[in-house]
Amino acid sequence: MELDAMIIYEDDDFIAVDKPSGLLVIPDRFDKTKENLYDALNAKYGKVFVVHRLDRDTSGLVIFAKNPEAHRDLSMKWEAGDVEKTYFALVKGSLREKTGTINLGLAPLKKKKGLMTIDVRNGKRSVTNYKVIEEFKDFSLLEVKPKTGRTHQIRVHLAAIGHPLDPDPLYNRKEAIGKARRPGYTPKKEKILKKGKNYIAPVVIPPMARLPLHAAKISFIHFRKNKTVEFESKIPADMKNAIDILSLQKLFNGREKKLK
Repeated sequence: MELDAMIIYEDDDFIAVDKPSGLLVIPDRFDKTKENLYDALNAKYGKVFVVHRLDRDTSGLVIFAKNPEAHRDLSMKWEAGDVEKTYFALVKGSLREKTGTINLGLAPLKKKKGLMTIDVRNGKRSVTNYKVIEEFKDFSLLEVKPKTGRTHQIRVHLAAIGHPLDPDPLYNRKEAIGKARRPGYTPKKEKILKKGKNYIAPVVIPPMARLPLHAAKISFIHFRKNKTVEFESKIPADMKNAIDILSLQKLFNGREKKLK
C-alpha cells in the first residue's frame, strides 16, 4: 500500500485520503489481516479517528481525524448535513426527472446483515440530491450530493427510484431492488418488440467491473481555522475509461441514425 501517495492533505486535526477502489477503510469483520486505511494510518500516526466510511469498491475521498476534538466536531457536522459531499455515479437506464431529491428513510434489512432498505416509517432520515450529467444508451452519469451519511445511502436510494448503480452486487439484483423500493413505487414499463418465438432480449453489459461510484469532493468549515476547506479527487482511470467508451458508443449510434 502506497499510503503517502494517497494522502492529499493533513494538518494537526485532519487527514484527507484519496482511496483507490478495492481498499477497505476499516478492518474487515472476518479477516483482520486484510489491508485497510485505518490500520495503516494508525501505524503511521499512532492514533486516528474514523469520521466516515466508503465501501471497499467505492473510490475517492475519506477524511480521518487526528484527535478527539476534531473527530467530535466533524462527526457532528456530518450528522447535521453541514459537510458538502459530491459523488459521481454510473446508473442503469435514463432518469425521467433530470434533477431531484430522494427523501426516504433507511434502516438495516433484518433478513440479511449488512444490507439496508427503505423504511419510511421507522428508518433514519436520509436525503440524497442528484443531477444527470450525461445520458448514454443504457446508462446515465449522475452527480450525487447526499445531505446525510447513512450506510449504502446512495446505492439504496438510486435503486429505490429504479436506477441502481451498475454493476452493484448488493442492490442491482431483482430481490434486493424490490426490497429497497418505497411503497407504491412502480417502475416504468418498457415495451420489447418480439421478433418471433426465439427472440432473446439483448444483454446490457455493465461498463465497469467494479461499483461505479466515486467520492469526488468534500468541503466543510475547519473548526480551528474557521474557514472552509475543500478537497477534490479526480475520476479514476477505470471510471473515466468507462465514461469515454459510453460516450463513443453514443457518438457512433448518433451517426448511424443520421445515415439511416
